[in-house]
Amino acid sequence: MNKQNLSQIYNGKTKFIVVTGGVISGLGKGVAAASIGALLSDKLKVVPVKCDGYLNTDPGTMNPTEHGEVYVLDDGGEVDMDFGHYERFLNVVAKKEWSLTMGRIFKTILDKEKQGDYLGHTVQFIPHVTNVIKENLFSIANKEDADILLVEIGGTVGDLENQFYIEAVRQLSHEVGQENCVFVHLTYIPIPPGVNEQKSKPTQMSVRDLNELGIYPDIIIGRCEEFIKPHIKEKIGLFCNLPASNVISGVDVKHVYEVPLVYDKEGIPGILLKKLRIYAPPKLDTWACLVDSLNKNQVHPRKVITVALCGRDLSLEDSYASVIESLNHASAHLDLKVEIRWVDVEKMEKRPNSIEKILKGVNAVIVPGSSGKKGMEGKILLVRYAREKNIPFLGICSGMQLAVVEFARHVCGLTGAHTTESEETHIEHPIIIGSCSTSMRLGGHDVRLKEDSKAVSLYQQEFVRERFRHCFDVNLDYKEQLESAGLVFSGHSFEPSTPQLIELKKHPYFLACQFHPELKSSLLNPAPLFLGLLKAADEQS
Repeated sequence: MNKQNLSQIYNGKTKFIVVTGGVISGLGKGVAAASIGALLSDKLKVVPVKCDGYLNTDPGTMNPTEHGEVYVLDDGGEVDMDFGHYERFLNVVAKKEWSLTMGRIFKTILDKEKQGDYLGHTVQFIPHVTNVIKENLFSIANKEDADILLVEIGGTVGDLENQFYIEAVRQLSHEVGQENCVFVHLTYIPIPPGVNEQKSKPTQMSVRDLNELGIYPDIIIGRCEEFIKPHIKEKIGLFCNLPASNVISGVDVKHVYEVPLVYDKEGIPGILLKKLRIYAPPKLDTWACLVDSLNKNQVHPRKVITVALCGRDLSLEDSYASVIESLNHASAHLDLKVEIRWVDVEKMEKRPNSIEKILKGVNAVIVPGSSGKKGMEGKILLVRYAREKNIPFLGICSGMQLAVVEFARHVCGLTGAHTTESEETHIEHPIIIGSCSTSMRLGGHDVRLKEDSKAVSLYQQEFVRERFRHCFDVNLDYKEQLESAGLVFSGHSFEPSTPQLIELKKHPYFLACQFHPELKSSLLNPAPLFLGLLKAADEQS
């Protein structure tokens, strides 16, 4: 990519903020990047891009217990869970093109080579791989007319799989000019047990590794149990060629929504103003009030609500990250503290008689989505218990499908009712039908809500747009029979018109949806179905 080509693809307007990580993974680069963006997004258009080093081309195929939940975008993109932070913090509707994986980059290069784009030249990692990465970044910046392109590079410095991203942004910083690019490096500052002293050496070593790759961070954020002491900031600055003021405390907080407030107090907006010549003072008053509410609820809550989160992939709580965040969002607006009781649906299948003990004291039940036949009967047991005991209930995706199956079995008397996803060879009453080998409803779709329904009262509108990720639907042959028994189909999709939301009238709160309301929830605007669930639990307890 020569200067002439650069002038054709760089708009000359976009500033770049690149976030890298060091020492260990899991420090929260996504939250850090989103929090920096939150400080700027009130006046500037901030577009987030995630660069992952793995060779998968589709994050939607990855196991949630290994990589966290698959986050679904409105355009149908299945992306890394960090996009949840981006959307919640930046108030943007992200696009699948903003998610780069090394698998996608390599596929692009191989396709170009096959099409003859390289005119028979030898295809090499540099410049061809790095050029494709830069072309993607410039293309997104131009297409979105971004003021800020916020680039998060996955993994840690030293990981083999992200070296090409780091080299690409090194080149990019020189091509667009140092005044248009800021590097932020997130590191770890431990306090070893028995020592009771903040240790800066891991940060120094991580920055040294980054320097060897040609990148000199403008801001260092040190994750630590406590605020970084001034003399440690001075020491890090000395070794890393930075003023101490550019060493930021990434202090542990009760809720991730406190992070932008910490960064604001630590002076990140001023550093960005000085380096990038942008003035975008953050407006965080409402945000700060809600964070105060969250923190107050942890210590002096008006009431504690226990929610049973009944899932299958419980070895990694990030499998249900957006569900957890949606509960936090709703609780902040209701002055409640939510305590989650994790319920393993596979264990429930094996010990059905333990359900009363497991759900004792529970104020609400959530059965979230998951694919496959494992744990289905456990979920059905939990749905039945919530329905018969009048416990506020929310089912999501397969949680709705199995709620319909449960109703068909135990209210309609269709004892052979099941879903074809169960893979049973003979199903007497296939209440839920479909196949993921044919088609999947994916991404944002409009839903028409029924008049005088609970759903309409929660959303306060007749038409809503929600995000889907499923390929099984209610069998319309049974719809009339289910309705006559009291099941209300209160939301339908368009073309074809199929049920996407159910509820029961003679129940304090029994709603289940085919879509994923957690994917559109935010601290400022909680998902109505979660807000309604906690309100009902509050009134019942």
